Amino acid sequence: MDNNMKNNKNFNRVSDIIESLTINPNPESVAVLEEIGTNSSIDEVRELTSRALVKRNEPDSLSVVISNRGKGINDMSTVVAMSTINELLSLEDKEHAMKVLEDAISSESFDEEVKENARSVKALMALS
Repeated sequence: MDNNMKNNKNFNRVSDIIESLTINPNPESVAVLEEIGTNSSIDEVRELTSRALVKRNEPDSLSVVISNRGKGINDMSTVVAMSTINELLSLEDKEHAMKVLEDAISSESFDEEVKENARSVKALMALS
């Protein structure tokens, strides 16, 4: 088996795990996704994880991808950041996301980069 096939098989396993954690109602699954998925050195894993956290559409999961420097909309990878933003824009119920965005914008504890990104995404969501 060549290395590419092995990597693809491993990626499929990781993808399945992320998907399982996405639908798992246990709040601890958000912590697992945050700790393992959003801290991965692999862009594709961070992208899948960020999208999964948005799909949960819960304040805790949305906070991970909106309010944390280097994660979700604040990821250094434009692919991860844009994928997260697109997932946020595609939410049918945007109420939780808008609240988390507002909290990030108004919080004194977040740096300006996080606040700016939150402002931009909030503006996009208001138009969608």
